[in-house]
Amino acid sequence: MTATQIPDTTQAELDAALQRAAEAAEPFGAQPPAERARQLRAVADALDAAAGELIPLAISESHLSEGRLTGELKRTTFQLRLFAETIETGEHLRVTFDQADADFALGPKPDLRRMLLPVGPVLVFAASNFPFAFSVAGGDTAAALAAGCPVVLKGHPGHPELSVRTGEIVADALRSAGAPEGTFGVVLGFEIGTAALRDERIKAAAFTGSVPAGRALFDIANSRPKPIPFFGELGSLNPVFAAPGAVAARGADIAKGYVTSYSGNAGQLCTKPGLLFLPADHGLEAALAEESAAVAAHRLLNDRLHEGYCSRRAAVTEVPGVRVLAEGAAGEAADGAVPTLLATDVDTLLANREALLEEVFGPLSIVVTYASEDEARRAAEAFEGNLTAAVHADDADTDFVATLLPLLRDRAGRVLFNGWPTGVAVSPAMQHGGPYPATTDARFTSVGTAALDRFLRPVTYQNVPAALLPPALRDDNPWNLPRAVHTPR
Repeated sequence: MTATQIPDTTQAELDAALQRAAEAAEPFGAQPPAERARQLRAVADALDAAAGELIPLAISESHLSEGRLTGELKRTTFQLRLFAETIETGEHLRVTFDQADADFALGPKPDLRRMLLPVGPVLVFAASNFPFAFSVAGGDTAAALAAGCPVVLKGHPGHPELSVRTGEIVADALRSAGAPEGTFGVVLGFEIGTAALRDERIKAAAFTGSVPAGRALFDIANSRPKPIPFFGELGSLNPVFAAPGAVAARGADIAKGYVTSYSGNAGQLCTKPGLLFLPADHGLEAALAEESAAVAAHRLLNDRLHEGYCSRRAAVTEVPGVRVLAEGAAGEAADGAVPTLLATDVDTLLANREALLEEVFGPLSIVVTYASEDEARRAAEAFEGNLTAAVHADDADTDFVATLLPLLRDRAGRVLFNGWPTGVAVSPAMQHGGPYPATTDARFTSVGTAALDRFLRPVTYQNVPAALLPPALRDDNPWNLPRAVHTPR
C-alpha cells in the first residue's frame, strides 16, 4: 500500500513551528520536574485513549500486525510514564553544591552550584520501523520532553497520516496539561527536515535510520556555523557467536532461537542478528533451513525498503563462497518477503568485508563457520561498531569466551550471554548505542531513562546572589530536590 499523500510542511510553516519552539524553551525548561512529569503522563493517557483510532492507521500504513502495534503502543506509553517517574524527584538534574571555603588547600574557593539544564529545542527524526515507539511520541521525543526541551518532530514518510494524527494528540495533551504553546509540533518533508537541522533555533537532534542518511544529517549538524549535538542510531550487524560446547549441548535450541530472532518482524529491527558464527562441525544446517522455511512471508514496511532489501540480498548472494541455505520463491512471495538464510566461512567473510559486513534491512542473515578459536577471534576483530554482540556458551567454553568478550565489548554497546539481541528492555540500565556506525556517539543511549542525558548540559553558578539563583539551586530548596552538598573540610 502506498502511504497517504499529505502535503509537506511549507517553509513558512516550519519557521512558525521553530519560532514557537524557541519561545517555549525557557518556560518549559523552567518548570518544576514534577509538573513536567504530570504533562508526560497526560500524553501517555491521551495516546492510550486514542488506541482505537491510532492502531488501524498504523496497520494501514506500515503492514505491521495489530498484535505487534498494540504491544508497541503499550511500550510507547510505558516509556513516557517511566520518564515521568524518573524526573519527578529531580534527581536527573544532579544538583551539586560546593560551599565556599576560605581555607581551601589551593586558595580561597568560591561558592559553586552545579546542575543540568535543558539544551533547548530538539529536532527528532522519526523512524519507519517503529511507528509508535521510535516515531512521533517515541523514545527520543519522550527523553527530550523529560529533559525540558521542546520538540520539533520530522515525521517519517512511511506513515504520514499516523504521524500527523499522533502529533495532534501529543500537542493537545501537552497544551491541556499546561505546557507552553510550541512545546511540540510535527513537520513533514525531506527538505524541511534538513532546513530545520540547519536552523539556529534547533540546539540538538536525534535520528534513527540508515547509515547514509544518518551520516549526511550528522555532517550537516557538525558543519553549521555553531555545530550542535547529533545523536544518530545508524546501522548494526549484531553478531552472535556460538561456542562449541553450547552447540553440542543445545544446538537445536540455538538454531530455533536464531531463526526466530533474525526473521521476526520481517527482519526490520535494528537489533536483528545479521550473522551467526558456528563451529565448522556444527551439524545444524538442516535444522536452520527447516526453521527458516517454516516462517511465513511478511510485507516490508514500504516499497522503498522492499526494493532496498531485494537489491542487498542479490548483492550478498552473488558473493563467491556464499551459499543459500533457505530461500523461498527467490526470497519473495506475493504478499511479502520470506527469510533468506545464507552460509559461508570466516575466510570468505574477511575477503568480502565490504559486501558481507554491511547491514541488510530485512529477513536475511548469514551463518558463518569458524574452524578454530583463532578464526572466531579474527572475525570479531573485523567488526566495526554495533548496538549488540551476543555469545552462546557453556561452562566448557569459558576460556574461549574469556578472550572473545573483550573484543565484543569494544565493538558493542550491549553484550548478551545466552540470549538474542531482539527485544530491548526499556529500563534505567539499558544501553542502546555503540561505536560508529551503530551510533554517532557511543557514550549515550536512545532507549532507557539514561536517554535524557543527551538533551541536558551542565551549568555552574559561582557566587551568584541568592535572589538570582534558579529554584533548583536555592538554599531553601523549593522543589525539594535531592542534592549533593560538599562542605569545607
